[in-house]
Amino acid sequence: MEETNNKKLEREYVIPLRERCRPVPRYKKTPKAVKTVKEFLVRHMQIRDKDLNKIKIDRFLNEQLWERGIKKPLHKVKVRVIKEGDIVKVYSVDLPTKINFKKLREEKREKEGKEALEKKKESQKTMMEKAKDQVKSAKEEKKEDKDNDGVNDKKEEKEKEKAVEEEMEKEEKKEANKEKHTTKPKSPKEQKDSQKKYNKSSKGQ
Repeated sequence: MEETNNKKLEREYVIPLRERCRPVPRYKKTPKAVKTVKEFLVRHMQIRDKDLNKIKIDRFLNEQLWERGIKKPLHKVKVRVIKEGDIVKVYSVDLPTKINFKKLREEKREKEGKEALEKKKESQKTMMEKAKDQVKSAKEEKKEDKDNDGVNDKKEEKEKEKAVEEEMEKEEKKEANKEKHTTKPKSPKEQKDSQKKYNKSSKGQ
């Protein structure tokens, strides 16, 4: 497997470790295995200055190499290698179930953390937008407040119109009440009858 795109190279290797670790003392076998992985990749990935620090081993691959302790390293390991410029990154292809589960769990936590950060950023943006809208509305109100009394002139006009309408309604109600309590004017016939009765009573009839 090999891809060359913008100086990016990707390959897979099965690296043998047993022969290189055999002559080493038992308490140095796993460190020698890690070094063997780096030496193998320096040679096969064509790093000219042979600088082992340019080989970056993944944390989970390192755990796989150290899984059985310092005295019993793996006999071989299958890796996926990505070269970008002069830096070579190494990942394990076949992780043990325990380490793979740990990797998946950490990836899930990172994903949840990123989602939480994005939500927080979105909420902050909405809050900032609301604050900006409030500032704009306050500025507009100040512009419309020509008499500088802290109240929008349009609102003042509406309030005055409402007050005038309420006063007119009160006056109409008062007039209606007065009309109710006042006696109705008599018709001409009723006025004549009342005059006759008055005249009779005055004559003593």
